[in-house]
Amino acid sequence: MDAAVLRTRSKTNRRIIRNAQASGYEAQTTLEPDASAFRLIGSNQEVDFARVPRSPPATQVRELARKIRHRIQTERLTDGSFFMTEAQLSAEYGSSRTVTREAVSRLQAIGILEGRKRKGLIVRRPDPLRLFQNSLPSLMTSPDDWRDLAQLRYALEVGAIELAIRAATDEQIERLGQIERELEQAVREDVASARTIELDVKFHSLILEMTGSRLISGMQQVLVQFFQAVPQAKPTAASAERICWEHRELLDAIRDRDVERARAMIRVQIRATLDAADQVTAFTPTTETGE
Repeated sequence: MDAAVLRTRSKTNRRIIRNAQASGYEAQTTLEPDASAFRLIGSNQEVDFARVPRSPPATQVRELARKIRHRIQTERLTDGSFFMTEAQLSAEYGSSRTVTREAVSRLQAIGILEGRKRKGLIVRRPDPLRLFQNSLPSLMTSPDDWRDLAQLRYALEVGAIELAIRAATDEQIERLGQIERELEQAVREDVASARTIELDVKFHSLILEMTGSRLISGMQQVLVQFFQAVPQAKPTAASAERICWEHRELLDAIRDRDVERARAMIRVQIRATLDAADQVTAFTPTTETGE
């Protein structure tokens, strides 16, 4: 089989061989380790060094990232615990510095690791809400995406109402009543005002907060804030009256601890979100939802 010989400076030989092997060649050194040439078996033409891929194989990066996650979990390392340095990772797992750096970078992106200068890698507890919030703008590229997101919000709020009613304290229900009264006044003054929107979000956020789940309440807040950027139909006097009635009925159902009635009312309210999503044809939010 013909062989192509590639000449370059000796200090880069190892890296070139490693990258060539990742591309499917069988690389063999033809001279001493400090020589300036090596042989790539399996090619019948000259190989241009600049065209040899320099990115680490994705499978190696993915596998190393998996091993790091598994180790953190099995050793039950808590938020703030020291893990190790990138150099120690390379030595322990036998990975190249490039593969190690890329694997660490992926775990940093999802909040599992944090790099500290002159210290190394620190274990962090990832925040799924932050990841979801920062990903949303990139996910919304078509009307179908908006529809899917609206259905997620619908399922979240309708599904959580039972948990909210069973776990709500009297103090929380009293606060909900106060918000409802302020909301009704704001709606009658100007149904499309920023104050009305703020109170409506506050009303629904408190209901989800009643579940006692940070994840549920946080997810709902992300979705509600995102949907505020969607163009809405122009409100009318009739729609203003309907908004007041829906919130009063929902409040009464929660006060009575009536799960089925509350679920029916929350369905009516969140249904408007599905209808709004159906009207979206091509809309990209201009507001920042991430950090």
